[in-house]
Amino acid sequence: MLLRWSKAVSHFSKIGTQNNLKFSKDLCAMTCQSYAKVAAAAEPTTTDFKETGFTGRPMVNLDKMFWSKPCSLALAPDSPLRVEEPNFVGIKHFFLKLMLFYSKQSKSIRGANVVYRRIISQVDKPPIYEVFSLEKTFKTTYSLLVLHMWLCLRRLKQEGKEGVEFGQYLYEIYNHDVELRVSKAGVNLLLTRWMKDLEKIFYGNIVAYDTAILPEAKPEDLSTVIWRNIFSDDGVSTPDGAALQSVQAMARYVRREVNCLSLTDKEAMYSGNFMFTPLEYQKPSTQRSH
Repeated sequence: MLLRWSKAVSHFSKIGTQNNLKFSKDLCAMTCQSYAKVAAAAEPTTTDFKETGFTGRPMVNLDKMFWSKPCSLALAPDSPLRVEEPNFVGIKHFFLKLMLFYSKQSKSIRGANVVYRRIISQVDKPPIYEVFSLEKTFKTTYSLLVLHMWLCLRRLKQEGKEGVEFGQYLYEIYNHDVELRVSKAGVNLLLTRWMKDLEKIFYGNIVAYDTAILPEAKPEDLSTVIWRNIFSDDGVSTPDGAALQSVQAMARYVRREVNCLSLTDKEAMYSGNFMFTPLEYQKPSTQRSH
C-alpha cells in the first residue's frame, strides 16, 4: 500500500517545526547516507542510466541565467505540444462513458500521466546535465526527478484538497516509474527494501526544499540543500568555485520555477499542458557573434 505523500510530508514537517533549518540539514545528511546504499545497488549497468561527458565547465554563462521575470508555464492554445482529451462521439463515446472513461478520477489519472511526462522530459534529457555540469548517474537523475516532483506537488497543494488528490495520482505514477528504473538498473533482490530507502529520500528531500524556501530561511539555504541533495557525493563537503556557480544557478532556476508554476493556471496543471523552463545548451559554434 503506497503511503499518501501529503500525510507523510505533514508528518515530517511537524517533526521539523521544532527547528526547521537544523532539521533540514540533518535530513540532507541522512539522505546522502541512504543514497550511498541505494546507489551502490542501483548503479546503472547500461548506458541508459549513465552517460559521461557532463562533468566539464558549462558552455553557457550561468551567471546570466534565470534572472528573467517569472511567467506562466502554460502552453499556448495553439501549441503543438498540447495534449488534449480524446473527443469520441457516437457509440464509442457511450460505451466509454459506461466504463467511466470520462469520470473525474479517470481524467485526473490521464492528466497526472501527462504531468509526469513533462517532468521526465526535463530530467531525462541532456540539457539539464550539460547546463549544470552534472554527470548523468542514477543518483543525479533520481535527485532531479524528486526536485521536479516537489515543484509540481507544491503547486498542486495550492489548489487545496482537489490538488492534493491529484498529487496522489502523480505520486503513484512516479513511484511505479522509480521501481521500473531500479529494476532496470539491475536491482531485483530486496527491491522492496531499496524502494523504502528511496521513499525516505523522497520525503526527506521534499521537507528540506520546503524548509529552504520558508520566509525565515536564509538566502543560501536553498543552495545548500541543492548541493547536498543533487551535487554532493557525501553531503558534507562544500562546493568549489566552479561547482558553486552551478549550484547557485540551479537555486535561481528552482526559485523561478516555483514562481512560474504559481502563475500557471489550474487547468494547465491538471491537464499537464505546461512546460518547464527550457534549458538550452549553447555550444560555442552556435552562439551569435554579435
